[in-house]
Amino acid sequence: MIVRPMQSWFRMLFIWNGSVLQTIMPQLVVMGLLSTLAVFTHGRIFGEKIPLSPAPFTLFGLTLAVFLVFRNNASYARFVEARQLWGNFLIAARTLTSQLLSYLPAQSHLADSIIASAYALKHQLRRTDPNPDLVRLLGAERAAGLHHKLYRPVVLLNDIRGELKATSETTRWILDAQLNELERCVGGCERIASTPIPFAYSVLLHRSVYAYCVLLPFGLVDSTEFFTPLLCIFISYTLIALEAIANEVAEPFGMAPNALALDAMVCTIERSVLELCGRPVPDEVRPASPYRLT
Repeated sequence: MIVRPMQSWFRMLFIWNGSVLQTIMPQLVVMGLLSTLAVFTHGRIFGEKIPLSPAPFTLFGLTLAVFLVFRNNASYARFVEARQLWGNFLIAARTLTSQLLSYLPAQSHLADSIIASAYALKHQLRRTDPNPDLVRLLGAERAAGLHHKLYRPVVLLNDIRGELKATSETTRWILDAQLNELERCVGGCERIASTPIPFAYSVLLHRSVYAYCVLLPFGLVDSTEFFTPLLCIFISYTLIALEAIANEVAEPFGMAPNALALDAMVCTIERSVLELCGRPVPDEVRPASPYRLT
């Protein structure tokens, strides 16, 4: 995820990292070449004039803009929900740790399992190897016991519940509320990761955007002439970039620049839990490249 301080209006014009411009640059180059071809051929293909005027593009552009807004709102809603789930995970992890330390100090070692469940969830969502983090937090033997498990966060939370079964009914009820909240967060993240936006929406939007951009130079060339490439590249940048941003934001657990900074979030959970336990706190995750958190 790109994390940067507020920039001036002038510097915002030239920001490259995180702007998706590097992703869509090939498409913009193609649009520039196509627009230039339309200018030099006066809107003809194989000698035949393409009878297009700006009026249809105005109407179709309005419809396309509405569809893009719908697509971006749907993608951003997934992003916001994912962020809220991880925020709730942090709150529940802190509360559960505080309750363990206050009511069952002999079970304070379960803090490592709470932290490990956060790392296991991160790796499950990203389909990466959790073993190094699990070995660091739980030891090689216990990490090996989780090697063949499919849903490691749930297994770890279930193990915590198993170790608390001997407590009083009231204490169990109090602690169970936070375990249930952690499991709800895990399930919510799994739901987002396993339920993408319907593919038909993405295909329709993708085809519509590129059809509009390809035909646009032939509709503008008679009225804008040599300014056609400049206008077409700018309009194409707006539409294609919106689609690219929607695709990135719709997958909040990925590694794209505009996805959630899961490494930083999980590190925050670890730091907060360890601080409650009075144990050494690891360094905060900082950008590995300018303004970039993963």
